[in-house]
Amino acid sequence: MAAPRDVIVVGAGPNGLSAAVALAQAGCRVTVHEAAAEIGGGTRTAELTLPGFHHDICSAVHPMGVGSPFFRQLPLASHGLDWIEPPILMAHPFEDGTAAVLMRSTTVTGEGFEREDARAWERLFDPFVAQWDALLSDALAPPLRVPRHPLLMLRLGLYGLPSASTMARRCFRTERTRAFFLGIAAHTLMPMSKMPSAAFGIMLALAGHSVGWPFPRGGSQAIADALAGVLRAHGGEVQTSSPVRALDRFDGAGAVVLDLTPRQVLAVAGDHLPRRYRRQLAEYRYAPGVFKIDWALSEPIPWLASECRAAGTIHLGPSAAEIEHSAETAWDGRLDARPYVILSQPSLFDSTRAPAGQHTAWAYCHVPNGSTADRTVAIEQQVERFAPGFRDIILARHTMHTRQLEAHNENLVGGDINGGAQGLRQFLFRPVPRMDPYRTPADGLFLCSASTPPGGAVHGMCGYHAAQSVLRRTQIFQFSRGSRQRIMIA
Repeated sequence: MAAPRDVIVVGAGPNGLSAAVALAQAGCRVTVHEAAAEIGGGTRTAELTLPGFHHDICSAVHPMGVGSPFFRQLPLASHGLDWIEPPILMAHPFEDGTAAVLMRSTTVTGEGFEREDARAWERLFDPFVAQWDALLSDALAPPLRVPRHPLLMLRLGLYGLPSASTMARRCFRTERTRAFFLGIAAHTLMPMSKMPSAAFGIMLALAGHSVGWPFPRGGSQAIADALAGVLRAHGGEVQTSSPVRALDRFDGAGAVVLDLTPRQVLAVAGDHLPRRYRRQLAEYRYAPGVFKIDWALSEPIPWLASECRAAGTIHLGPSAAEIEHSAETAWDGRLDARPYVILSQPSLFDSTRAPAGQHTAWAYCHVPNGSTADRTVAIEQQVERFAPGFRDIILARHTMHTRQLEAHNENLVGGDINGGAQGLRQFLFRPVPRMDPYRTPADGLFLCSASTPPGGAVHGMCGYHAAQSVLRRTQIFQFSRGSRQRIMIA
C-alpha cells in the first residue's frame, strides 16, 4: 500500500480479528466493531455456573486452530496463547466398557481396532499425515482455484467426496471402527449419508495425527485475546459494545469487512446489495443447531473406560447406526431419544478452569435448527450410560438451547455453530457462487465469516482470505452509499 487507508471490520470473532490483523499488518488503519461487551464470538470463556469455574461458551477444542497456517505466522504465544494437548486426544467408549482412542500416532490409534481395520486406518491416513502442511494449505484455501498440490488434493477428493457412511463401510470392516470414524465426521452437523461428510471426518482425524486436538490454557477466550493483542501491536483498534445495524456510519471508509452470516449481512447491508445477490443470500441454508450444557463438577467424570479419564474429548455414540440416526433426525427437524453427544473435559489438564479438586465439563448434541427443546435429560443419560454415577457429582449446570446461543452470538443462527450447512453445493459455493466469495457486488464491501470458505472451525482462514481479497485489488473503493470515489493502491 502506498499509504494506510481506513478499514472497518464488523465482528470480533476469530475470523473478524484475523481479517483485521492481516489488514493491519499490510498497513491499513483498522477498527473492529463488536456488538458484545467482550470480544471472541465463538471463542469466549465465562463463569457460567459457579464462581471459579471457567467454561468455554461455544468452541472448546481447536485442532484447526493450532494447525492454522495464518495463526502459525502470528506471535500468539507472546500474547498469552498456550496450547494444552491431553495425553489422549479423543476417546470413544463402547457399551462393553472399552474405548477406542485417537492418538498422534496412527499405529497407536489402530491398537483399538481389529488388525484388518488397524491396517486400513494406517493406509488411509499415513500418506496424508506425511504431507499435512501441504494438504492443509490447499484444504483451507478458497475452493475455486488450482491447488498447489493437485495430486494430493485429488487423493483427498477420492476419499472425502463420498458420504461418511459410504466411506466408513468401504474402508473399515467392523462396527467399532466405523462408529469411531463417524463420531469424528459428525462434527460437521451434516447427515452422515450426505456428500462430502467423509471429508470432515478425514480432516479432523488427520489434524489429530498431525497437530493434535488441543485447547488453550484458561479457555478459548485466550485465542481472541491473543489475536486482539497482535492487532493492537499493529495499531489496530477494537471497540466493544458497538453494535452495527447499518453501514451509513462508515461512509468514507476504504473498505468494510463483515464477520457476519448471510442473515446478518442482509439485515445490515441489504440495501447496498443488488437484488439477485440478496436473493442468493436469503436462500443460504443453515445446518442443525446444538443444545449445550456446561457442568461444574465435584470430581472427574467416573468413566467406565479408563481411556476416557485421560482424554480431552469424548464421543458418545456406541454404534454407527446410532450416530447416523442422531445426525439424520436433527437434519430432518426431529429429536433423537439417544442423541450423539460430544463432550470436552479440559479441567483434567488445565488447573485454571476450576477450583482445586473440582472440575468442569462441556457437552452438546445436535438438534433441529431453532429448536428450544431442553435436552438436559437426554444428554446426561448418555453420559451416565458410560459413566454411572455422573449425576451425583454435578454441583451446577448451565444450559443453552439454540435461541439462547443465537442471542449470545447472532452468527449462531438457529444454533448452527458452523456458519451454515456444508453440503456439496455450499462447500464449493459459500455463501453464493462467485469467483471471489469474499467480495460482494457492493464496492468496498467484503465478507469474512464462517459462511465463506473454508467454513466452520476456529482457524481464522476465512478472515485471512477476505483480507487478501481486499489487498490484492488494484484499488479500494471508498465505501459510500452515494459515491464511488476510488482510492488507488500502489
